[in-house]
Amino acid sequence: MSKYSGIWPVAPTPFNIDGSLDLPGMRRVLDLMIDQGADGICVLANFSEQFLISDEEREVLTRLCLEHVAGRVPVIVTISHFATEIAIARARLARELGAAMVMMM
Repeated sequence: MSKYSGIWPVAPTPFNIDGSLDLPGMRRVLDLMIDQGADGICVLANFSEQFLISDEEREVLTRLCLEHVAGRVPVIVTISHFATEIAIARARLARELGAAMVMMM
């Protein structure tokens, strides 16, 4: 088991003026955090506006973040949900895509 330490910021989710996800902006956020020396990144947490996005948008962001980071730093994926089955499905997707760990609130 890996022992993690250091700075793990929560990545904010950028939106376009119409409320849609700003996917190029999300890539820039991730690159900025890595370029500034983050030891890892947490995505889809409360600061990431997780309660404003749909399940489909959440999956898009999970895939985008893990594929774009591409192992440069470990990524924590927030899987919070009131339904156990949905939290489990989110955890499985995160694992399949290469998340270092999951967080649930």
